[in-house]
Amino acid sequence: MRVRRVLAALSTLAVGAVLTACSATGTADVRLAADTPSAATTSAPAAAPAAPASTPASAPAKAKPVMAAGVPCTITAKACVSLSGKQAWLLDAGKIVYGPVKMLPGKKDEPTPVGKWHVEYKEKLHHSTEFNGAPMPNSVFFAPGGIAFHEGSLSRYSAGCVHLSSAASLKFFNSLDNGDEVQVVR
Repeated sequence: MRVRRVLAALSTLAVGAVLTACSATGTADVRLAADTPSAATTSAPAAAPAAPASTPASAPAKAKPVMAAGVPCTITAKACVSLSGKQAWLLDAGKIVYGPVKMLPGKKDEPTPVGKWHVEYKEKLHHSTEFNGAPMPNSVFFAPGGIAFHEGSLSRYSAGCVHLSSAASLKFFNSLDNGDEVQVVR
């Protein structure tokens, strides 16, 4: 009876080892128990480990972003800002719905941040806490540090915000919703 239990336990271990080896990638030398030669090793020398593949396995290639026609942003953007071109657009499903409009970004020592952002909140008549209560009509906040689209001078650089004309700031305010993607490119 005791021998039968030992054989059953060894059988279970052997099946587990084979299943583990079969489910692993590559080849494996399966042994039933430590220091117990398998039939393959007693009749023939062990095979050399398989050589690594000539090309390493790599992660799937990332798809290239799909650019929206006529703007330097991708189709996922709802608002696109070109700092070098001093222009901004509103997009819907990669198509221009408004713009380009003239805009003025932050000055060199207080630049408008480049990147992908999302509209955080909007405030129709925001007053700056940083600049002595200066009015910032049609504010659409999208980046850390209080960076927003808003009505502002198109002849004086901002402290990081995107200045728009009165009409353009109203259109951006009315068109963008919380969570919408804003892309700012050089």
